[in-house]
Amino acid sequence: MSTKPPASIVESPAESLEKLAYGVVAEIPTEEPNDRNRLGYSLWGWLSERRGTLLQVIRAAGIRSSLSSEEIFNIIHKRLEEKGIKAS
Repeated sequence: MSTKPPASIVESPAESLEKLAYGVVAEIPTEEPNDRNRLGYSLWGWLSERRGTLLQVIRAAGIRSSLSSEEIFNIIHKRLEEKGIKAS
């Protein structure tokens, strides 16, 4: 019996939408890291397809945070605007 080495991890390019989405939500306080990951994934999906509104995506992510959905929206909206992405 032989054991194969694990597959290598390929990092996303720094300018990819995925890195952008996870970077934007990195500082949002959540109860667990998986809540932040779920929000990052949801934001990435929204940036890719632009289905619904940003506030709908934040609410649908179902994250647990001390901030309200509107406060999280304001943080994400501001950070996206700083990066030059229109998030209306």
